[in-house]
Amino acid sequence: MTGRPLKHWGWGYEDQQRPDREIEEAAAGIRAMFGFGGESRPPVPAAEVELRDSRLKVPGTGSSGLFTDDRHERLVHSLGKAYRDIVRGHRGEFTSPPDLVARPSGEDEVAEVLDRAEEWGAAVIPFGGGTSVVGGVEPRLADPDRPVVSLDLTRMDRVLEIDEMSLSARIQGGVRGPALEEQLRREGLTLRHYPQSFEYATLGGWLATRAGGHFATGETHIDDLTQSIRAITPRGEWQSRRLPGSGAGPSPDRLLLGSEGILGVITEAWMRVRPRPRFKASATIEFADFSEAATGAVRAIAQSRLGPSNCRLIDPLEARTMGAGDGGSTLLLLGFESAELPVDFLLDQAISIAIGHGGEVASRSIVYPEGETGDVEGSGSDRWRDAFLLAPYFRDTLVSCGVLSETFETAITWDRFAEFHAAVIGATRRAVAEVCGAPAEGEGSPRVSCRLTHVYPDGAAPYFTVIAPAVRGGEVEQWDEIKAAASEAIIENGGTITHHHAVGRDHRPWYDRQRPDAFAAALGAAKAEVDPKHMLNPGVLID
Repeated sequence: MTGRPLKHWGWGYEDQQRPDREIEEAAAGIRAMFGFGGESRPPVPAAEVELRDSRLKVPGTGSSGLFTDDRHERLVHSLGKAYRDIVRGHRGEFTSPPDLVARPSGEDEVAEVLDRAEEWGAAVIPFGGGTSVVGGVEPRLADPDRPVVSLDLTRMDRVLEIDEMSLSARIQGGVRGPALEEQLRREGLTLRHYPQSFEYATLGGWLATRAGGHFATGETHIDDLTQSIRAITPRGEWQSRRLPGSGAGPSPDRLLLGSEGILGVITEAWMRVRPRPRFKASATIEFADFSEAATGAVRAIAQSRLGPSNCRLIDPLEARTMGAGDGGSTLLLLGFESAELPVDFLLDQAISIAIGHGGEVASRSIVYPEGETGDVEGSGSDRWRDAFLLAPYFRDTLVSCGVLSETFETAITWDRFAEFHAAVIGATRRAVAEVCGAPAEGEGSPRVSCRLTHVYPDGAAPYFTVIAPAVRGGEVEQWDEIKAAASEAIIENGGTITHHHAVGRDHRPWYDRQRPDAFAAALGAAKAEVDPKHMLNPGVLID
């Protein structure tokens, strides 16, 4: 293992783990803030974790540095970053570690890993940043005796080629967000895709999971930024033709997008890039509550085709929890940006729409290319963004202090939104109160909040956050019961089991009910053709 080691159990790097004293102080603040939470407990150190011996031997020749059975590497590649993963890692429970971790530096080594795994009868799980929150990278197989190789792509981390005329770039799949943006920045370009996992997640992971990113309207998913994808399968290369668009049958890229590693290992892609934005304008609009007035404003802005980069509606509880407001109002965060032209006139039009629906302007900011800023009155948007990026780190502290903190998201059309929101948040609140043994209302009651992360002319993506007292030792079972109740409400009321978090192993029961049976059979046939030994991420999407 080389470089800065990641945490074996939580978000970030090992050297970012806060000292015990700070966690103890945080526990007192958390109890004061939420009305629940316990004394802090330190995570089980990596050296004290009981780890099953590897069932595979590192090849002695021809693969120098490609495979490792390093203890820390196997721990890091055992779990994703869902609440249930963080809890198990904190307890030192790594029941299904990979036997080997492979770190290829090129496609020839990716092919070598697949060839050797086939000889060994092993499963191969493609691994980018390990930020899956749905069990997508966990070696949790139907056959527990089958050995597993975790295929880590992060050595393949370069921007290989830039086509300035077409505004596109050929990029390796293992590059993490910051390294990708730094390489593009040198040319004055950006991919402009910023999911919450940006710091650690990889381009290949975004493609494999159809990740949602920076833009709240228009180009909301990585799909919209993809020009062509290249992958290595157990039966050869998968390379689509690079084109601005094509009507030549079903798209080979669309089949890889969201495939979650079951069809091939995404090694590189041509992506649509753009000049870095120089003109920016943002505003925070307050509404009395999370009702038709607020959602109607968002709907009208989305249907106006003004195309804001940010159009997020945050309910009062979410705003208070994230420090964006005092909890007295619902906040609409608006933002526009451009590389070439001022955008304050677009912001003015969006603000007018919001005011027409009963909103009041709380802050407004305009940034010009020379770096001057005007009309600044404080920004709830900036505070929320900062808290949003720090939230995964804070969740580690919440786990240490006995607080359940997790999210789930979906999407629904506008005509069904009000009833859908009421049904899902109601079912979740009832499940949380029952499972946690807490009052449904008042002091110490669980928090279930909502925000709209992405909006479209025809609907929105509500994103729910649950914060509740955890049952020490039963956190995983506790959350699984809550998540099942929420998922049932989503599916029964016509939503999607995921808008941008992928399916993995955790969403399978509800995904199976959402998709057409004929499509499942077709996907299984494609899988059998390119991966006849079912090596790649078995148990994800299909059996």
